[in-house]
Amino acid sequence: MKLSLSQYLAPHRRPSTVRTEREGAVLRVELDSPGTGNAVTEAMLDDLLAVLAVPDPDVRVLVLSGAGDDFCLGGDRNEFADWLDEDPTGRGIRIAGDKARRVCEAISANQAVTIARIQGKAIGAGLALALACDLRVGADTAGFRLPELALGLPTAWGGVLPRLIHEVGAARARELILTGRAFDAAEAYELSVLQRVVPVSDLDAAVTAWAKPLVRRPEAALRVTKALLNSYAAPTRLADPAVLDAELMATVAAATRRR
Repeated sequence: MKLSLSQYLAPHRRPSTVRTEREGAVLRVELDSPGTGNAVTEAMLDDLLAVLAVPDPDVRVLVLSGAGDDFCLGGDRNEFADWLDEDPTGRGIRIAGDKARRVCEAISANQAVTIARIQGKAIGAGLALALACDLRVGADTAGFRLPELALGLPTAWGGVLPRLIHEVGAARARELILTGRAFDAAEAYELSVLQRVVPVSDLDAAVTAWAKPLVRRPEAALRVTKALLNSYAAPTRLADPAVLDAELMATVAAATRRR
């Protein structure tokens, strides 16, 4: 097997779980672990932070997508269990939970307009990543679910709860969280979880249709407009407890594990 230069120079380095591609003012960030349904691991959070923590000022549009059949099947349950085995108090969950919050904040606060391109399933953490984006387009076959309560966990990952309430309303968010039921792309559109639904073959065209005019907008106007939209959304999230997500998740998981 022929090794690339980077593999030859650093054979000990783990493969990245995120793939990036830059095309002009558009940065495409792809969750690249299709064998696991792009399940979110701590390594993936580290890779996302490496891309998002220091935004490129020349990027006007950031597209978040997932490789393979699904956008993201949620958090990696095996890793979650391993953390509790290593430390029953939930220290590993706290560390990863803090990284999840920073990732989602880096997406939502990014000065570029962020677009989620969703195919297959977006479950739990996957839905949280999508909701952190400004614009969301999904295939008409896409499916969504928040299964945390059925798993004995609070809906506390990456600030998903306040974002969900802000986007869909408290009553609908309450029903989706407490029942944990799946909902399809048509309902996601009605709830404003998606702003557009297209056949899976048209996903890239739909993303381009949004990105093309955005990259032509004056940089300062686009940046300030994005900041204004975030600022005006803030009053509806005054009780945003996202900073406590990691602590809440770890505490409940540890308590559930002891039972």
